[in-house]
Formats: sequence, structure tokens, C-alpha cells
Amino acid sequence: MAECAGGLRAVKYGVTKDYVIGLEVVLPTGELITTGARTAKSVAGYDLTKLIIGSEGTLGVVTKIIVRLLPLPETVRTLAAFFRSVNDAALASSKILASGILPRSLELVDQAALRAVEAYLKEDLSGGAASMLLVEVDGPSECTARESGRVAGIMEQAGAVSVLRAESEAEREHLWKARRAISPALYALKPKKINEDIVVPRSRLAEILRELGDIAKRHDLLIVNFGHAGDGNIHTNILVDEGDLPRAGAAVKEIFAATLRLGGSISGEHGIGVAKAAYLPMEVGPEALAVMKRIKHALDPNNVLNPGKIFVRDT
Repeated sequence: MAECAGGLRAVKYGVTKDYVIGLEVVLPTGELITTGARTAKSVAGYDLTKLIIGSEGTLGVVTKIIVRLLPLPETVRTLAAFFRSVNDAALASSKILASGILPRSLELVDQAALRAVEAYLKEDLSGGAASMLLVEVDGPSECTARESGRVAGIMEQAGAVSVLRAESEAEREHLWKARRAISPALYALKPKKINEDIVVPRSRLAEILRELGDIAKRHDLLIVNFGHAGDGNIHTNILVDEGDLPRAGAAVKEIFAATLRLGGSISGEHGIGVAKAAYLPMEVGPEALAVMKRIKHALDPNNVLNPGKIFVRDT
């Protein structure tokens, strides 16, 4: 919870902070506080709930969570489209969102990820395509029927070589199989992977994917990209063995620099933790970083909760 995680349906339904409306928290100094309210809105003082949600366990121990619930949708319709290039898939993703349709999931899988998955599953899922979009819409039956038809048409016009529609739960699960198999499939290619979760404005998705391709070539690395095209959050995996690590480190810095140049962020949902602490100043200015450290010191003066997380040197 405390890194404000998202997920496959964040494009429509948001992330953790959008559903947690109140907390009970034990502070590092021992005080017990409650935050938020059980109402539709409240602006009584600072928003401590969201502060704790984004704190990565550095500001308190959460002992109670009050969440907002939504009813399940009446129907879900799932489509998969395959493209000749990842650029075509990225542009199709932008066109779907520009049409006014808000899918509950809009996932992109690049060529390297597709080939890895097909080898892992021993199944030709794509017919040799270079990228895939996986799209789900949900809501009342008449709405999802209309929206899924429009989505299929948009993807075809954007250059999809094939569009598949799930007509049953079994077919839906089959379409999701490629996406769910990516992470285990990658370990069949290299023993280690560096997994970043960059995010860019959705209109710049095609640009960052081109940049990632250039970085991979420049450093002679295998970089696999997949993830949440609907909100611009791409999981960029650098596959490495021990000999690749120096080049991979240089590539990570270039990936973050390109992401920030396009108006993005170095972490969409995984948080900063220890691995990204040294890169945080690339995104957060010195004044804002100093404020964050002062908040940390005010609530945790003895630095007992997750020391070393978020900041290279806690104060």
C-alpha cells in the first residue's frame, strides 16, 4: 500500500490513493493517529492519508485501512490486436484514448516480450507480429458491446494485422495468457533482470519506446518493454548476466533521463526504495527534496523506519 501501487486496471480505476479514505497509523515515536474521513470528501487539514500512502514505510506503521468499494461491472469484453511494429501499437493506444473510450485495461507487449512468451509457452500467439495490445472494456452490456466494436475498428485502422475478440471466459483467459507469462518467460533468456517502471504522458508513449530501442542498441543490451500503455506506465526490463551490469547501469541512467525529458517520472508504481534512491534528485528538485527529508525527520527523528529507503542519506 505505501508505495501507492497501481496495476492492470489503473487506467480507468486509479491507484491505491484513490481508494484508501482513512488510516490508523503508529508513528515511529509511538503515537497512534487516525487520518482521513468516511465521507465522500474532506479537506480538514493536511492530507495525511496520501502522505502515508506514498511513504514506502518510512513514516509510520499502518494498523487499519478504510477503503472505498465499487460494485463489480455487469460485463467485461476483451480484445487483443497484433501489429507490425511497437510504434503502431503505441499509436493505436493513443487513438483509443483520444476517441473518448476509457478501457479498464490497455496493455502493450513489445516484440522481445512476445518472442520470449511464445518460446516459454511453446505456442505461436501472435503469428510473428512485432507487438500486441490487450484491451478490456467493462460496464453495462450494451455499452461494452458498442465500445469493444469501436476499439476493434480503431486498432484495425491503426494497422493491426489481426484483432481477436474473446467470446467466452476461456477465450478471455487465453488472450491474457501472454501478458501474465512475461515475467517468468524473461528468466529463460537471462539469469537476471533490472525492472524499471517508468511513466510518460500517454501522448508520448511512442517516443519513449523509440528512445528505449535506441538505448538498447547503443549499449548492446536486450531491453524488453511491456505494461500499462493506457496510463503511460511501461515496465522496462533490462535482461543481464554479470558481464552486462556496467552497461546496464549506464543504460538505466539514460532511460531515466529520456523519461524526464519527455515529461515523465522515474517510477509510476513501484516506488523509489533503495534501488532508485540515487536517481531521485534527477526528478525532484533540491528544495522539494529538502522538504521531504524534513518531513521524514519530523516524524521519524531517530530514523528507525526503513532507513536508507527513498533518500540516499536520511536526515
